[in-house]
Amino acid sequence: FGSRVTQSSSQLGHPAHPSPAAMDIDLLNPDPKEERTKHKLKRMIQSPNSFFMDVKCPGCLQITTVYSHAQTVVLCGNCNQMLCQPTGGLARLTEGCSFRRKVE
Repeated sequence: FGSRVTQSSSQLGHPAHPSPAAMDIDLLNPDPKEERTKHKLKRMIQSPNSFFMDVKCPGCLQITTVYSHAQTVVLCGNCNQMLCQPTGGLARLTEGCSFRRKVE
């Protein structure tokens, strides 16, 4: 009972201090395509998925600023044509509307 045999980690085939292994991915320089697919809070630098955009009305060609995740129907201020309609996430642009992402 009294004599227990203990083996050190070097006798078990494991080194005392593991050597640094090569990483499969570069943590300091992540791939931009992979970062975009991650959840907005799991990215290395947190950033929102939403944005503002300039939408051009196909009827009168007036430009209106619209939020990408608009929760109400957005009408053209000039001709009252519907520019986008809400969905669960991103707003759906009306057919014929063109848009560009607004830069800060």
